[in-house]
Amino acid sequence: MLQINKGKVIWLYGRPCSGKTTLSSSIALELKSRGLLVINLDGDELRKGINSDLGFSLVDRHENIRRTSEIAKLLAGKGFWVVCSLVTPTRELRKLVSNIMSELDFHLLYIHASFDVCRQRDVKGHYFRAETNQLSNFTGISSPFEEPVSINETIDTDKLTIQEATKHCLELILNTKNILS
Repeated sequence: MLQINKGKVIWLYGRPCSGKTTLSSSIALELKSRGLLVINLDGDELRKGINSDLGFSLVDRHENIRRTSEIAKLLAGKGFWVVCSLVTPTRELRKLVSNIMSELDFHLLYIHASFDVCRQRDVKGHYFRAETNQLSNFTGISSPFEEPVSINETIDTDKLTIQEATKHCLELILNTKNILS
């Protein structure tokens, strides 16, 4: 039986266009269908509002992640299941998130897709613009993306359908293999 009054933070990270936003929406819908209080915090949406004053320098990325982590922590403390989808490109930033979430039920999931698949999925043309020096500080091209040291909680979105990826994430965050049987 799921505990509805206990919040949780599920943090999806990976390269731009790896499938984080699509997957976070799918996870949120599934959790809501189970009667849980769920909210999505998407990096692109946050940068249009609360984080609109931030750019993409390493200092601004740090502040973006810190603010989002604190919001997620606050919401989880109120009983929400918070699904976050942000690039979170460095191990240092992922450690920052983990430290802020240290007292919560927290899952850090690496959403992996190959560089070529991410480029193919890029409908906004960011990869092309970054590769032709028309866009600076783009993750994985002119700004670093550090692969995780441990790949225990990795979701390969270039190999799984959205349904398979959602099921795999739910198995990890709900800590059971039979949850969708």
